[in-house]
Amino acid sequence: MIFRYTILYVDDVPASVDFFEKAFGFERAFLHESGDYGELATGETKLAFSSKALMRQLDKNPASPRPDAPTFEIAFETDDVASALKRAVDAGATLVQDVRDEPWGQTTSYVADPNGYLIEICSAVQLPG
Repeated sequence: MIFRYTILYVDDVPASVDFFEKAFGFERAFLHESGDYGELATGETKLAFSSKALMRQLDKNPASPRPDAPTFEIAFETDDVASALKRAVDAGATLVQDVRDEPWGQTTSYVADPNGYLIEICSAVQLPG
């Protein structure tokens, strides 16, 4: 068993793919000609997007995300949290939490994407040695 992808349900798949390319530097792996499904290459696990309209056609009723009451988050690890946060905000992300050093040895920040999904931008955890 491997963790292959996470799919975010969005109103506009091409716009979401564009945002994540600009905000985080991911490469587009696939965008269906219908515009209802797309994937970004993010390493071993893909970040994918499916339109809410397509999900409704498949008898699913996706709810809209709320960054003030999230049910999950996605996290992107980087060596330079401050620069990554600035890039994301400059690309249209909404700042949720500025850069902060955590007591467990990690630097974190949070943004919401234009759809409202909560995204952590963080460093690797630095365990005491």
